Amino acid sequence: MRNPFVVSCLLLGLAGPAAAQLGVAISLPGVSIGIDVPIYPELVRVPGYPVYYAPRLAANYFFYDGMYWVLQDDDWYASDWYDGPWSRVSAQAVPLFVLRIPVRYFRSPPGYFRGWQADAAPRWGEHWGPAWQQRRRGWDRWDRQRVPAAAPLPAYQRQYPAARYPQAEQQQAIRSQNYRYQPHEAVVRQHFQEAARQPAPQPTARPQPMPAQRAPREAAPPQPSREPRSAAVQEPQQRQAPAVEESRKPAPPHAAARPSPPPQAARPKEAPQGKPQAQEPKRGQGQADERGGGADRGQERK
Repeated sequence: MRNPFVVSCLLLGLAGPAAAQLGVAISLPGVSIGIDVPIYPELVRVPGYPVYYAPRLAANYFFYDGMYWVLQDDDWYASDWYDGPWSRVSAQAVPLFVLRIPVRYFRSPPGYFRGWQADAAPRWGEHWGPAWQQRRRGWDRWDRQRVPAAAPLPAYQRQYPAARYPQAEQQQAIRSQNYRYQPHEAVVRQHFQEAARQPAPQPTARPQPMPAQRAPREAAPPQPSREPRSAAVQEPQQRQAPAVEESRKPAPPHAAARPSPPPQAARPKEAPQGKPQAQEPKRGQGQADERGGGADRGQERK
């Protein structure tokens, strides 16, 4: 609990000489009250009251209007989380329905409760004196047909056992995200208004670990540099690419049936020479051949 809540209790009921007569002290936030609640407690509704009590705790432990209330010895404490931090509350600022809880629901009643009626509220006026009775006149009389509705239990706190219990700086942010109940008691509203004005805690920067020292690595042997191929070397590969693509094309069906002829050896090309001039036959030779041919034809006829 935070200090503004204690200040609000001072403004509501501890100013003036009545405080000295009551002898109620003001504690700092986080006071130890001798109660350790490691897990979220079981809370049961008090019949006819907007209050819950903890039947399995050996403590006078209650929940009302969005906050937890504990009576330890002669002092009241309050917190908005089930295991504190707790702050002492003035007897003049304790809500009326907390004062009206019947004696039987105090699981660890103080000694001055002895002899009081179990189904009735404690006799606070006898214990705290006429000054308190005068300031809280009529606290034990109310219309039982107009009892306010009980505040919903903050069940989200079940997921925060002792091992995960948040710090006081984180509790307000977690509660505002999970619990939307609006209290109607003046002292409770004042507490949450003051808590909302507190600046949000800044996340602390975590120190980064130093990098581990590694043994120096041996120098790697120099690798041959890869130079780009010249255009003269790459050109034959580019020319052969179409041939490879042509060879991948499937052959036509009729070509597969016929055996391909063996490849012929390429004939060397001769160097081109000048065209030879046609020789004209001699005049006497052509006539002789014609005559000779005629003689031969005559022999064949014979």
